[in-house]
Amino acid sequence: MIKITVGVLALQGAFYEHVVLLKKAAASLALEQVSSSHWEFLEVRTPQELERCNALVLPGGESTAISLVAARSNMLEPLRDFVKVHRKPTWGTCAGLILLAESANRTKKGGQDLIGGLDVRVNRNHFGRQTESFQAPLELPFLTSSGEPQPPFPAVFIRAPVVEKILPHHEGVQVDESQRGETVVAPSRQAESEAARKAMSRDVEVLASLPGRAARLATEGKSIDADEETGDIIAVRQGNVFGTSFHPELTGDERIHSWWLRQVEESVKRMQ
Repeated sequence: MIKITVGVLALQGAFYEHVVLLKKAAASLALEQVSSSHWEFLEVRTPQELERCNALVLPGGESTAISLVAARSNMLEPLRDFVKVHRKPTWGTCAGLILLAESANRTKKGGQDLIGGLDVRVNRNHFGRQTESFQAPLELPFLTSSGEPQPPFPAVFIRAPVVEKILPHHEGVQVDESQRGETVVAPSRQAESEAARKAMSRDVEVLASLPGRAARLATEGKSIDADEETGDIIAVRQGNVFGTSFHPELTGDERIHSWWLRQVEESVKRMQ
């Protein structure tokens, strides 16, 4: 049995809700006998606590506030090393997705520090104000491992970003992105190990999109039935980095947390 420590960045936002669902997911994995690992979950506020972690969750909240507190807590550089140099498994939800993007628009230069790790440009607050929050039942094929149909996932969107563009992978800052108005880019980092470089070189994989009709109805604050329209990109993965526009931690449904813990376990075993 191996011990795996999963941290949740606890500087601002819905970190406690993530911890609760991670514990629930670990219990489900043990009950189903699909994981033999010993799981530890840790609220992370210091570089020393981050060093203990094999994987990390960046919660939803206010991305500007999280980055500001991280900078004042001397956490930004350790976080960038964790994600981009060591390439440890990291998941960002909503604000966490913004922080993990290599580029973010609708922001003043100098007003938002990014961690990076996902070669995407995000559009902040794509759906508008908090009063325009909504939920939509989503079909998420990546949750289906047995081939049996799964019930839709009750995705909660609160001032949510979307992935506006998949960016080409560059070793270094996205030059074209840095020249865009009201856009910030994450500083570059060199991956440390061969395994980390391999993970970092992978292309971005789109895991879920929000149907177009749902996007139009979002401003009416309605619950939405998904349809077949192509819509906004709301879940992506690149190597060990995973991002979702929505808030699984606010649903009580631990399926995405369970899926991610299995990805973490596989990654930790590969790195041993």
